[in-house]
Amino acid sequence: MAEFTQRFDVVKDKEWDTRSALTEVYRSLQLKGYNPINQIVGYILSEDPTYITNYNGARTLIRKLDRDELLQELLRYYLDIKP
Repeated sequence: MAEFTQRFDVVKDKEWDTRSALTEVYRSLQLKGYNPINQIVGYILSEDPTYITNYNGARTLIRKLDRDELLQELLRYYLDIKP
């Protein structure tokens, strides 16, 4: 048995989940021949899931992300701000 307490950081795990989900959606759009940036921006602005392909479950995956949290994460990443 371990003699120390394992730390669980929800913020880091959530950040990773958002990043991995967005990466998967990006790849799926790319594989289907779409411009992933344009499609994701269209989804973020309109919240219309039809901007995202169903391929590889990308549409279901992106709908699991809260749009406000997605925007916050993108802004943090762009500005290189740690939560």
